[in-house]
Amino acid sequence: MFDGFLGYIIGGAVIGLLARLVKPGADSMGWILTILLGIGGAAIGGYLYPGHGMMTWVVAILAAVVLLFLFEMIRKKK
Repeated sequence: MFDGFLGYIIGGAVIGLLARLVKPGADSMGWILTILLGIGGAAIGGYLYPGHGMMTWVVAILAAVVLLFLFEMIRKKK
């Protein structure tokens, strides 16, 4: 349904929001960082588990959660 650039933005927003819901604790980041986090998670998830289906979404959300933890660790160092 959503192909190309718009699809990545919408999919990234959904995956980023789901990752922030799954991860415990407060995340003080804006919607642009949430979308970028979701796009990164989707890219990693698509690489680790290629194909289409629910498992690809699960892997993408888990990858986004890992990216969220890494983002917090980098931000806390400053």
